[in-house]
Amino acid sequence: MRKSYRVKKEAEFQTVFTQGQSCANRQFVVYMLEKPDQKHFRVGISVGKKIGNAVARNWVKRRIRQSLTELKPQLKQNCDFLVIARPTVAYMSMAEVKEHLKHVLKLAKVLGE
Repeated sequence: MRKSYRVKKEAEFQTVFTQGQSCANRQFVVYMLEKPDQKHFRVGISVGKKIGNAVARNWVKRRIRQSLTELKPQLKQNCDFLVIARPTVAYMSMAEVKEHLKHVLKLAKVLGE
């Protein structure tokens, strides 16, 4: 995903985290903040140390990024959202990651039908 599609700065993360609405399932937590003047969505991915070592965390982040890339046309364009992975994600296949991510994004109303 290109840099323009990422929430990069700590202040931006905190803004979405404090002002955004949250939705969760057993694998992911999503915080979403609408930004009407924005051209396209931006996403921040957070994977904590409970997931495992750096290799495991990067592996999970790659799977989340790939799932979001595949879902890109269906995502709401005028918002910032954060995807926070829970420890169970480390043991899931790519298909499972995508399905559970799709589920939580629908709950958060980030993903259109």
